[in-house]
Amino acid sequence: MKKILIVEDDISIHKILEEILEQEKYEILNAYSGTEALMILEKDNIDLVLLDLMLPGLNGEEIIKKVKNIPIIVLSAKISTEDKVNCLLDGANDYLTKPFEKSELLARIKVQLRNKKDVNADYSYKDLKLQKDNYTLKVKDKEINLTKTEYAILKQLFIYQNQVVSKSKLLDLISFDTENCDENSLRVHISNIRKKIKKYSDEEYIDSVWGVGFKLKK
Repeated sequence: MKKILIVEDDISIHKILEEILEQEKYEILNAYSGTEALMILEKDNIDLVLLDLMLPGLNGEEIIKKVKNIPIIVLSAKISTEDKVNCLLDGANDYLTKPFEKSELLARIKVQLRNKKDVNADYSYKDLKLQKDNYTLKVKDKEINLTKTEYAILKQLFIYQNQVVSKSKLLDLISFDTENCDENSLRVHISNIRKKIKKYSDEEYIDSVWGVGFKLKK
């Protein structure tokens, strides 16, 4: 059962959220201030946070900056673009303005829980396995150390393993994980990945699709 923390000081809104989540069989924890929320987050394994911004004690913006690796959906009466952008850039995963529809809230929760599952998973293809905790690639039980950029490239190729990923799309996808990568350096990184794998396997895993991009070889 997924565990969701509701951080909301308005009792009536808090109760509505609690009823909605209980109907969907989520396990619920409740906090009515920012300080209380952090105490719960420190001791419990929370899958997702529904967070109001205007809270007693620590406000929601401060909580966003302190919480890592837990999806946060902001539920706020603040409707300005600036507030939304600042929260998302500081680490919130989604932002929903009050009042909101029940169906939209539940859909956004499902998306974030699905994304959390994907983020926590190792990525694999044939006898290759990416290990997210230490930026290594296992090739037939042999570990290869990867750079951050090499890891980011392989992760996206594994995610889209049944598709050709264009160079522009690949650069866009890895831009969140690395910096200063263009088409020329992308080709160099792909070449370096191939050389590292070649030490332990004669199989070719990455195809270059001329004029388009790259794909994993079937």
